[in-house]
Amino acid sequence: MIIAAGAVVWRKNSKGVTEIAVIHRPKYDDFSLPKGKSEPGESLISTAYREVFEETNLITQFGPFLGSVEYFSPFGLKQVSYWAAKSIGEENIFIPNDEVDRLGWIVISKAVDKLTSETDKEILGRFVNTFYDTQPLILLRHAKALARSEWPGDDDDRPLDALGQLQASKLTSIYQIFNLKEIHTSDAIRCYDTVTPLAKSLGIQLEVTGKLSESAFKKDKERAFDYLKEVIKSNKSALLCSHNPVLPKLLAKVSKKNELTPDDEKLQPADAWILHRAGKEVLQIDRINSPVN
Repeated sequence: MIIAAGAVVWRKNSKGVTEIAVIHRPKYDDFSLPKGKSEPGESLISTAYREVFEETNLITQFGPFLGSVEYFSPFGLKQVSYWAAKSIGEENIFIPNDEVDRLGWIVISKAVDKLTSETDKEILGRFVNTFYDTQPLILLRHAKALARSEWPGDDDDRPLDALGQLQASKLTSIYQIFNLKEIHTSDAIRCYDTVTPLAKSLGIQLEVTGKLSESAFKKDKERAFDYLKEVIKSNKSALLCSHNPVLPKLLAKVSKKNELTPDDEKLQPADAWILHRAGKEVLQIDRINSPVN
């Protein structure tokens, strides 16, 4: 099976109406959503971000997952996963090439008639029925650390092992797509070291707090949730790095408050939940797995 990914890229025009980016591919003479094949070892969401940029030259902030479609291409069965993605900042000049020779912005009501393939139309339909204008709040479990039995010192000082260091080094390729403005971390070494490469790469000052640590959670289970509520109030795209069992409890509280079904599958090291919110309301929860297992 051919694995690919793309996005419904959107913006608001001067009248406040949502427009969709549609590309023309001369090889197929069709009008399509931007998408392309995944490279070896590349996460699907990173594929979508890269392909959108390569085909449109647009900088985007990714939002909710829209699901996947399957269809038969000339090269075999193809599965394509899609996200909603907002065009942000000043738009770069589109440069036509052999693969994509035109880029157009079309209002939603007309985009469905412009798109050639039925699967693209299906994805656009999902987009229309999704709360796509959201801010991400990411709950990230720290990367893999040394086992407790292998560390003689204080548990908060337990460092990442070799796999954890590799996981931490590869987080930027995923989380750059969310246009992060804040990164908060437990003061435990394994959390701090997980997000330090990401923060440096994005030029973000880390917010380090004991309120997200596992040791603090054992003493007072409400402190972490109070901290989370303050982050939500800021209404900025943000990432919090913490521990099990802290993160599942935070997710459960947010899910209950917003009447969402929580993800019951445990986060493995360097896995994350993506909470898509509008103000204080969480509208959708997605999951992203570790870049390296």
